[in-house]
Amino acid sequence: MENQTFLPRTLEPILTRAASEFPAVVLTGPRQSGKTTLLKHLYGQTHRYLSLELPDVRAAAIADPRGFLELNPPPVIFDEIQYAPDLLPYIKERIDAHRSRRGQYLLTGSQNLLLAEQVTESLAGRVARLRLLPLARREATGQPHAPLPWEPNQPDESRLRLGLTALWPALLRGGYPELAAEPGRDIGLWHASYIQTYLERDVRALRQVGDLTLFQSFLRVLAARSGQLLNLTDIARDLGVTANTARAWLSVLEATYQVLVLRPYFANVGKRLVKTPKVYFTDTGTLCALVGLTSPDHAAAGPLGGPIFETAVIMEVFKTFLHRGQTPQLYFWRTTTGHEVDLVVETGGKLIPIEIKLTATPRPGMVAGIAELRRLLPDKVGPGWLVHPGDTQMPLGADVRSIPFAEL
Repeated sequence: MENQTFLPRTLEPILTRAASEFPAVVLTGPRQSGKTTLLKHLYGQTHRYLSLELPDVRAAAIADPRGFLELNPPPVIFDEIQYAPDLLPYIKERIDAHRSRRGQYLLTGSQNLLLAEQVTESLAGRVARLRLLPLARREATGQPHAPLPWEPNQPDESRLRLGLTALWPALLRGGYPELAAEPGRDIGLWHASYIQTYLERDVRALRQVGDLTLFQSFLRVLAARSGQLLNLTDIARDLGVTANTARAWLSVLEATYQVLVLRPYFANVGKRLVKTPKVYFTDTGTLCALVGLTSPDHAAAGPLGGPIFETAVIMEVFKTFLHRGQTPQLYFWRTTTGHEVDLVVETGGKLIPIEIKLTATPRPGMVAGIAELRRLLPDKVGPGWLVHPGDTQMPLGADVRSIPFAEL
C-alpha cells in the first residue's frame, strides 16, 4: 500500500501522543485495516520496520529472541507481533533497561485473543493499546475529526454529502483503505480474497477452530442474521455443532475484529427486558460479500437492506469513538413487549438514543421507542436521533431529530 494515497485517520494524534508517553504501543485491528500504513506514515523516517509474518524473520525471532532484538534495536516497528509472541518478555527486558525512552517499540497485531493476554502479562504498565478498524465514513470523506451530531463544535457548513445514489455502492465496497484508495479494484475479487486470507492466516492459527469449511459456513449464517437477536443454539443446531463450539467461534470473530457483539442496555425501570445480544459485522463490504450481494440495487431493495444500513450506522459511531482512543459504550434497548431503540450511546453521563430506518421519509411514529425510553429514564436520556439514508433533517417530536447518514 506504499504507493497509494494516504487517507488521514482519526487515530493519528492519539497514536502520536501514546508513542510520546509510553515505551511501547500496540496497535491492533483486522488485517488490511491500515495499521502498517499508518505507522509507516507517522514513523517511517524514524523507525526501522520488520514484518514478523515473513517466515525467515519469524524463525530468527523465535530461535534467538535476544540476538534478534540486538540486531534490530529501537526505535523499531514490529508488524504482526502475534507471529512471534515470545518476543514480548524480551522486549520488556530491553524496555526496562532504558525505561525513560518513549516510543521505542511500535507493535501491530491482527489477533486480539491471545495477544491481549500476552501483552498484559509481559508489558503491563509499559504499553499503550490502541485499535484501528477499517475507515469510518468521516475518514473516507476526508473529515476524520468531525464531531458526532450530539457533540459540541458542529461545523457551520454542510458536511460532504453521501447521497442515496452513492450510498449503496459505498456500503457494498466497505471501508478497507485499499479499496478506498483504489476505486478501480474489483470489490468482489478483493473481498473473496480477503475472507480466504482471513480464514487461512488468522483463523487457522487459533486453537478453537478445527474445521475451516464449517467455520466459514458459521460466518455466512451469522452474516445472514446480522442485526437480529442472536440465538447461537439455533445456529449451532443448523450447522450440526455444539452451542459451546458456536460460542467459541463467535469469540474468535470478536477477537479478530470481524464482528461487534452489541449487548442490551439494562436499567432498573421495572420492565422485562430482552437479554440476548445482537451481532454486527465491522465492515459492510465483508457483510455483503458473505451473503452474496454484488449489486447496489439488490443490496438496497433486498431483505438485508435494513440490516446493512443499520450496520453502517452502528459501525460509524463505534469507529468514531474507537479511533479517538476511547472505549465505545454502545447498546441497544428492547423490552419483551416490543419497545425498542436500535442504538443507545452512553456518553458524558447521558444516554443518546438512536433509531435507524431505511427510509427517506422519516415520521414521528418511528421514534416511539425513544419516547418510551425517555419516559422511563427522564433524567438520563439526552437528545434522540433518527438516522436515515435520505437528505432531510427535521424535528420528529420532543428533543428528537431526523438526520441523514451523511451528517452522522
